[in-house]
Amino acid sequence: MTDRSKVIFGNRISDRDYKSAVASKAKYAKKFGDDSGIPHPAIVKENEHIGKLLGVKDIRVCEAGESLPFDTEKGLIVGNIRMGFGHYRISMAMASAANALGYTPYWMDLNSYPSTTCTKVIGAQNDLYSLGSRISQKSKAFNKVVWEPMNYEGFRKLSYNASDQKNAELMAPVFQEVPKDIPVIGTHVWPAQAALHAGMKYVVNAIPDNWPMALHLAEGAVHTVQTHYAYQGYRILNGMRGDEVLKPMPAESLIYTGHYIDDELVRNIEADCEARLARKKDGKAMRFLLTIGGAGAQKEIFAAIINYLIPWIEDGRAALYVNVGDYRNVWDELKKEIFGLDRLSTEHMDNWEETVSFAQSALTGDVTGVHAFWHQNIFEAVYATNLLMRSCDVLATKPSELAFYPVPKLFIKRIGGHEQWGAVHSAEIGDGTLECRDIPHTLQMLELFLRDDVLLPGMCGCIEQNKKSGIYDGAYKAVQTAMELKER
Repeated sequence: MTDRSKVIFGNRISDRDYKSAVASKAKYAKKFGDDSGIPHPAIVKENEHIGKLLGVKDIRVCEAGESLPFDTEKGLIVGNIRMGFGHYRISMAMASAANALGYTPYWMDLNSYPSTTCTKVIGAQNDLYSLGSRISQKSKAFNKVVWEPMNYEGFRKLSYNASDQKNAELMAPVFQEVPKDIPVIGTHVWPAQAALHAGMKYVVNAIPDNWPMALHLAEGAVHTVQTHYAYQGYRILNGMRGDEVLKPMPAESLIYTGHYIDDELVRNIEADCEARLARKKDGKAMRFLLTIGGAGAQKEIFAAIINYLIPWIEDGRAALYVNVGDYRNVWDELKKEIFGLDRLSTEHMDNWEETVSFAQSALTGDVTGVHAFWHQNIFEAVYATNLLMRSCDVLATKPSELAFYPVPKLFIKRIGGHEQWGAVHSAEIGDGTLECRDIPHTLQMLELFLRDDVLLPGMCGCIEQNKKSGIYDGAYKAVQTAMELKER
């Protein structure tokens, strides 16, 4: 196993930081064990939730049962973790693009193998991140002193990548029995790092966000980025060791692809924008989609949006979709807090067929009132937003991975400093608003969408132009890059 923590793209890590990285791995090994000497059988099973929609099959590790054969000719592994919804969403975009291009997408979630050290290490870090995210929404002091600096500068440091690389050595065993010549796209850096440590031959590291951070480096992989800003920042490893001028990433290690978007969304951009403009022209209800994840983080902002919209919904000038993901308690709390919400709402609760049917009918039919969606299964919880996105007029979201999607967007306050750059990018290419950092500015932008005849049509025009420029082709290009590595 190559030691990837001592030197990163030709930049030597200090002895102190290297020892810290070694200690980090030792801490997790002591707590969860090191199972690198234990067999990790891998089997292939049908994905019961998004298999039919995206052609996805699951790779299950340390699980008994019959296995479908690995497709070593057309197979492509999408390596991911569940840490919030973002990395799952990017994974779905990759799977969708792979399926559309005629490949067989394999879903490999490193956070779903409970008997392995890999999943235990990821789960522990995920729990810490989730806790920090929730505290940051309740404590302005914690957010200012701890959370924003960690997400903005802490994860940016090259020394942070050294520790991650060491920890990823404990994750590598899950790839033990996976055919090494099947290309891998990691939609989080840990699957990419683990795949490389395990000897997978063809690895693409799909970097999210628009703020270059050493956290996302997996030397040995081809790194893809969604923006030109990110390309320049990663190429020179900008600010990853203070003001020091670092040795740059080699050109062959980094490519710009554009945004990672699902095939069915890209394919239907013109039709969906045309429908939005027609609804606006005909004075039909403007449809807003709220996506609430992270155990209800930012619920206060969403509650303010819903309260503002209720009079518009009551007289038919607006309609609302609310997807609370797999957090049913968030919807129940919103109903208790917001007068009149329960009366206006139709609930689509843990019924995937009903959700798919509603999303399909909304493309051509009228929608009134409030429609709430909750799904216990993580695939359905995440993908419901993708299905609803096509028929909505405005997506209200924090500027995370959804900042890159081809739908008019109203950006609420970020969680973590790195997210602000997603809103900046979106506003610059014209498909989203500025980041609204408080409730009054959020409601101001909401009113502009409802009353103004320029904002929504302008965004639709930019989205169509961006498609012509290939800005939304990133998932296709990432898949093609992974498969071309094998063909060289």
